[in-house]
Amino acid sequence: MTDWYAWEKQAWQQGFQAVCGIDEAGRGPLAGPVFAAAVILPKDCEIEGLNDSKKLSEKKREFLFDQIKECALSYSIAFSTEQEIDEINILQATFLAMNRAAAGLSIPADCALVDGNRDPLLPIPTTLVVKGDSQSANIAAASILAKVSRDRLMLELDELYPQYQFRKHKGYGTALHRELLLQHGPCPIHRKSFLKKILGEKSVG
Repeated sequence: MTDWYAWEKQAWQQGFQAVCGIDEAGRGPLAGPVFAAAVILPKDCEIEGLNDSKKLSEKKREFLFDQIKECALSYSIAFSTEQEIDEINILQATFLAMNRAAAGLSIPADCALVDGNRDPLLPIPTTLVVKGDSQSANIAAASILAKVSRDRLMLELDELYPQYQFRKHKGYGTALHRELLLQHGPCPIHRKSFLKKILGEKSVG
């Protein structure tokens, strides 16, 4: 049985009060922004079904999205654009989104639990938690807010660029997406730095 607040308890025992969880969504896709979310849940908050967003159905994520927003003491959702990803690389753009999410909290966090093993260099004490979205309630909540927010944006972008069928693949490099890319070429929301192997250097520019 997972103690979803084990990492938070360690931070509370060290005297931290506002412990936030941070996670990202969309590092791998060929199109669209990379999102990040920061969440501070109350110490007594129990959200049934909370888990790593990748392990949940879309319907369950949508349900939990609203539950998390209602329950959280504070939450913030941010992103880095395709242009920023191309300019500074996906890792740095992810860190930028995470910093924006942390800075957007209405209650300033004094400690962060961040999913993964790479330090986003936040201005507060940070603990990196590998597979944190399946260990920490706050990180799992952040993973869901980031994932649902990004998916919703990709549905909007599907209406702007219907020829790429973003509704089906959310910008990830599926066989369908690659086929449509070769057919239509890139659009403004494609990450040009991700397309060189697919389209060849000359086609990306």
